[in-house]
Amino acid sequence: MSQNAASVRQVTPEDVLSLESATEAYLCPLSANTYNIEFLGFKLRDIDSEVVLFEVRKPPEEELPPDCDESSRFIRYNFPAVVLNLRNVGATIEFSVGDKSVSHFRMIERHYFRNHLIKSFDFDFGFCMPNTTNTCEQIYEMPELSPQEMKEMVEHPYETKSDSFYFVEGKLVMHHKADYAFNSDGSQMNWYM
Repeated sequence: MSQNAASVRQVTPEDVLSLESATEAYLCPLSANTYNIEFLGFKLRDIDSEVVLFEVRKPPEEELPPDCDESSRFIRYNFPAVVLNLRNVGATIEFSVGDKSVSHFRMIERHYFRNHLIKSFDFDFGFCMPNTTNTCEQIYEMPELSPQEMKEMVEHPYETKSDSFYFVEGKLVMHHKADYAFNSDGSQMNWYM
């Protein structure tokens, strides 16, 4: 699927599962989120050691302006290089839903290094009642990387990218992007969003 084709027709889960590299553009407009799904908090932890790697919460009073731009859908992560050795990571997501119920809420997340697919994740959040706040933890089984791949990912910050696609009943309603740097010194944990 070409990314220009996304502006002509509805993007399906099958479309994003066939992508071979990170997208250059967003595959749906901000206005596609007609369910008013809003992310309120995110925590990333190493399952084996229980160490929290990253945690962020949206301030309670902060609301996105109605004219917000695409930057609201992008996050840049800085992790210590030791993160590349982890086997299982838990991602806890807290989100709210607007006035309409959300059926078959699904996230497909694709991770790439230099436009080569590293790993694809596919999670089903199921049904969410209207006007609710929901929390769930997804377990990521991390890809096995060779020492050379890890070295290259450390030496080339922000060339590791991901696309997160959110579907409701098979319709793309949100698309977020991220890029990643892995500092060679694990003691320099410079986390920011």
